[in-house]
Amino acid sequence: MSRNGKLTGSSDVSRREFLQRAAVLGTATCAGLSLVRGVHAAGSEAIKVGLIGCGGRGAGAAANAMNAGQDVRVVAMADVFAERIDSARPQLKEKYPDQFVVDDAHAFTGFDAYQKVIQSGIDVAVIACTSHFHSAFVKAAVDAGKHVFVEKPVAVDPVGVRTAMVAGEEANKKNLSIVSGFCWRYDDGVAETISRIRDGAIGEIVAVQATRLGGPYVLRSRQPDWNEMQYQFQNWYHFNWLSGSDPVQNLVHQIDNASWVLGDAPPVAAWGMGGRQVCTDPNQYGDEFDHHAIVYEYANGKRLFAHGRHIPGCYSQAAVIALGTKGRAFMPARPRIEGENPWHFDNKTPQSMYDNEHKVLFQAIRTGKPVNDTRTMCHSSMLSILGEMVCCTGGQMTWDEVMKSPLNYALPRYGWDVEPPIKPGRDGHYPAILPGVTKLG
Repeated sequence: MSRNGKLTGSSDVSRREFLQRAAVLGTATCAGLSLVRGVHAAGSEAIKVGLIGCGGRGAGAAANAMNAGQDVRVVAMADVFAERIDSARPQLKEKYPDQFVVDDAHAFTGFDAYQKVIQSGIDVAVIACTSHFHSAFVKAAVDAGKHVFVEKPVAVDPVGVRTAMVAGEEANKKNLSIVSGFCWRYDDGVAETISRIRDGAIGEIVAVQATRLGGPYVLRSRQPDWNEMQYQFQNWYHFNWLSGSDPVQNLVHQIDNASWVLGDAPPVAAWGMGGRQVCTDPNQYGDEFDHHAIVYEYANGKRLFAHGRHIPGCYSQAAVIALGTKGRAFMPARPRIEGENPWHFDNKTPQSMYDNEHKVLFQAIRTGKPVNDTRTMCHSSMLSILGEMVCCTGGQMTWDEVMKSPLNYALPRYGWDVEPPIKPGRDGHYPAILPGVTKLG
């Protein structure tokens, strides 16, 4: 945020601004870097990256970072599980032998490993760990003067979102960049579609539909040597206190895309419904609902309808459809517009949106012109948290109420000897959330 309270440099950009950013990405080569290296770290030849979270998404984010230029070096990594590091390290070293330079002394494990990465002389923290920790790790990185890439969501509860908002304001004061893993903001086709919507291609927007329908998240079978805390971290996608729920973890991409269509305006209120119908095996699944339906109501009468389901054997869809008075816009897969101004996106040289977001981040570091996604990443994360809260409670909740909510999943202390906040009963089932009975925040 700037000193007047308005965020600057956020990812809420028009297509033209997006393409202007993209135009400089081609300079991220060894030849082009010599002109701007002096801006970075007092002339340092390499931009040093520390990876926090070494699962599949973390390893992927490290690869995306190294794809942003030959001057990017991954020099440290952290995870609570040593096996995650042991799996990611050789894969990344094989693919990026000159850029992935993590030695044994800089491969950290444990709940304090993120601090060791931040303190290891890095320039950029790439945060792609259990979402429960995202906002706290963003704050720690910014406090230490590091640039940040953080996966979505930026937090799993309202207190965490507010923590990230403060960290984003501090990053602006320190001229640090923060780029978020809300990757559709960096997709060429979606950016083009949003631009055409802004230019009136579908007329006045009436409503937006956001859907993310698919199967359950990955499951890791309970092992005899795991205690309850270890089991929950191995399967953190299935526990609300760690992942924030399916809307916060999965449907959030479509909620973010839909919010972009609506100009990232806050809703007046939301209500919804959800439950657990199929994914109830006590030896596998935690306490999350397996289906959600959320209605966001806006002051101008518009509606955002968000639907999520992760049940096997059902119809699958991941899409955002903007409904206007002159047509419909379909995103993100093969973006197109139907109606009075038909169009489809035909990119003969497609760019990876996952690479794009890192190219923007590292070029900002090279040129000394920070980018800051704080406003949009916090807004979309809070939207999804609001959706989860109204589905769980069965009540209607206003935007002002969720922005002030004291809901906070953080624990006083972390360790494998700590008792998790939710545990299975004698029958093996985790306590069910009961709409109309359960209270959150």
